[in-house]
Amino acid sequence: MKIGLLSDTHSYLHPKVFEHFKECDEIWHAGDIGSEEVIDKLNAFKPTKAVYGNIDNHKIRSICPKDLRFNCQGVDVWITHIGGYPYKYTPAIREELDKNCPKLFICGHSHILKVIYDKNRDLLHMNPGAAGKYGIHKSITMLRFDIINGDIKNLELIELDKN
Repeated sequence: MKIGLLSDTHSYLHPKVFEHFKECDEIWHAGDIGSEEVIDKLNAFKPTKAVYGNIDNHKIRSICPKDLRFNCQGVDVWITHIGGYPYKYTPAIREELDKNCPKLFICGHSHILKVIYDKNRDLLHMNPGAAGKYGIHKSITMLRFDIINGDIKNLELIELDKN
């Protein structure tokens, strides 16, 4: 299963998303979608799983949940928008991780791309950065990776000009 991961589009979907995610089986969006049009375009292109973020309105919140927890090819995945980072998770996230830890934890919000292995919890944390124009980030970033028989492999960073 090849996954295209993005976050923080803030109503903007770079045209090259479709080029970079053309070989993906699914697209996952970690919140701050910004408009229904973004979700509609992604869903028309590839099956899309998405959570809402703090800027998303009631329409997006009615379409997308706050948290998604599912199994993908033997990997327990949890996607939420605001989660923090290994060793600095938000209190509610930390409490849930202590009770029921996934193998892959994905969030957005910070606009800072980070991939960190949390050895204390044996989980991989991914934040794809920001795929929209709005925010402090200097470039648009996304991730692409494979999930094969319970393993996360072939992680790739996609970086595009913000202008």
